[in-house]
Amino acid sequence: MSTTFADAFYFDSLVWDWIIAVYLFLAGMSAGAVMIAIYLKRKVIEGYPASNGIIKATAILAPFGIIVGLLILIFHLTKPWSFWKIMIFYNPTSVMSMGVVLFQVYLVVLFAWLAIIYKNELLELLGEKLPIVGKVMKVIERFENSIELFLGFLALVLAAYTGFLLSALQTYPMLNNPVLPILFLFSSLSSGAAACLLFGVVFFKESAKSASVSWVHKFERPVVMFELFVIFALFTGLYFGGGQSQAAAMAAIGGGFWASWFWYGVIGMGMLVPLGLNAVSPSGIKHNKAFIMLVTTLSLIGVLMLRTFVLYAGQMTTL
Repeated sequence: MSTTFADAFYFDSLVWDWIIAVYLFLAGMSAGAVMIAIYLKRKVIEGYPASNGIIKATAILAPFGIIVGLLILIFHLTKPWSFWKIMIFYNPTSVMSMGVVLFQVYLVVLFAWLAIIYKNELLELLGEKLPIVGKVMKVIERFENSIELFLGFLALVLAAYTGFLLSALQTYPMLNNPVLPILFLFSSLSSGAAACLLFGVVFFKESAKSASVSWVHKFERPVVMFELFVIFALFTGLYFGGGQSQAAAMAAIGGGFWASWFWYGVIGMGMLVPLGLNAVSPSGIKHNKAFIMLVTTLSLIGVLMLRTFVLYAGQMTTL
C-alpha cells in the first residue's frame, strides 16, 4: 500500500505512468464533447448551429483532445519516430493498434461533420482559392445525417475504449474488469459536458441562460450520480471477489496516498462538491459565469484525478 508520494508514483509493478492518464483524459473529453454536441445540434439548438458557443467549443476541443493526446503518446514512446508504423500496419489482436484505427476513422469523420456545420465559413475562406472544396462539400452534405450518426457511434466506442485499453492489462485485477469501460464512458460524458460549458460560456460567449447551456447543466447531474454508482459497483465487485481482487480494492481505497487521492480528490472535490453546489445554489447563481467556471473546473480536475487514480491504484496489485 503506497504511503508516500515516491511510493505512490514509482513501484515495481508499474507499467503505464501518468502520461497515459492524460492521454485517456483527453480522448475521453473529446468523445464526451462530441456526443453532447451532436445531441444539442439535433434536439436542442434552434437556428444556425455554427453560431452556438458549445458547438464552437466542441469544434476546438474534440480534435484537440485526440491530436494532442496522440502527440503525447508518440513522444512518450521509447522510439517515437517509429510510431508511423502502428498507423499503417494494423494488428487486429492488439487493443492499442485497434485504438489507433479508431482514432484515425474518428478524426476523419469528425472533420467531415465540422466541415458540414461550418460550410459557409469554409467556402468563404477557401472556396475561391480551392474550387474543389465546394465540390467536396456538396458530396458530403448529402450524407450529413449518416455522418452525424456514425460520428456519435464512434464517439461512444472511443469513450468506452479508454476503459478497454486498461482492461488489456490482464494481470491487474482492478483494471481487468468489465465495469471499467462503463465507468470511463460516463466519466467521458462528465468531462465533455464540463469542458463544453467552460469553453462555450467563458471563451465563446454562449449565454449562460441559453437552452443548450441549461440542457448541459441538467444532463451533468444524472451523469455524475450514475458515475458514482458505477464506482460503487466496481469496488463492491472487487471486494466480494476475494483474493487478489479484494486486495486490489483495499490497496486502492482502504488507506494510504491513493485512498486520500480517491476520497478527497475524485469523490469529494470532483463529484460531491459540484453536485452540492448545483443542488443548493439559486438559479441566478447557477447561470453566473464565475460559478460555471468553478464547477466545471472542479469536474474536469476530478475526471483527470479519476483516470490517474484508476491507472496507478489499478497497477499496485497483481494476480
